[in-house]
Amino acid sequence: MSTPNAKPKNTSAYMAQAAIAFGVSLFGTGAGIAFLPLDGWQRAFLAMSGLFLVTSCFTLAKVVRDQQETQSVISRIDEARLEQLIAEHNPFRSVS
Repeated sequence: MSTPNAKPKNTSAYMAQAAIAFGVSLFGTGAGIAFLPLDGWQRAFLAMSGLFLVTSCFTLAKVVRDQQETQSVISRIDEARLEQLIAEHNPFRSVS
């Protein structure tokens, strides 16, 4: 049984697949832009748009990851506080 705080592990095959897919898609987009029957400025605009899209995707992925890590840390802090309260609670203690 896994613990709730266990982090999922990515395999090296999954990382390789993601990197290869990224490379192939970026190359395909670049080749498509290069071979379109367009003027130079139109190609440059499409290339700039493609690069902006790639950087925006990386930024979005980082923001989502950071948000999940923040929620995980807050959850662990709340769990630690609850465990401390439970450990300190003694229902049989005499009240003075």
